[in-house]
Amino acid sequence: MASSDRIDEIDATILNLLQANGRMKRNAIAEVVGLSVPSVSERMRKLEERGVLVGYYATVDAKRLHFDITAFIRVMTEGSEQYPQLIDLAGEADEVLETHSITGEGSHILKVRTHNTTSLERLLSRIQAWPGVTNTTTSIVLSTFKETRTVAVTPTELFHYDDPDA
Repeated sequence: MASSDRIDEIDATILNLLQANGRMKRNAIAEVVGLSVPSVSERMRKLEERGVLVGYYATVDAKRLHFDITAFIRVMTEGSEQYPQLIDLAGEADEVLETHSITGEGSHILKVRTHNTTSLERLLSRIQAWPGVTNTTTSIVLSTFKETRTVAVTPTELFHYDDPDA
């Protein structure tokens, strides 16, 4: 198996460090993992090329920016032929943070953030007017105790999306 198919202990440490602090300097990472700065830079470049490290983002406090409402919206559609357009429209809506295809009631669930209930109501009206949408069910978040995009990276084989045995 090629080394490009594995995340080793050093790669895992680099990924965990960057998830905790995306602005961490490469020399600080190098010190933690015991490699030179050029070696860390090369590993980071390879992780990017392999699609494991997909970006560097700032995390903002939505409440301090007056986005006071977080909600989950279940979307029901007439049929699966509307899915591509629904996904496109959700992707264009600034308020939609996440779009997931789901099982159970509805076909998709959207995580949204709006300023207030008035702006949430306007967003719901827009979503309900999307082609094929037959119904929505909304749950407003009262409190959030954990919210993260961080995954605990450990040494592992990489998953290949084109692998027919996966």
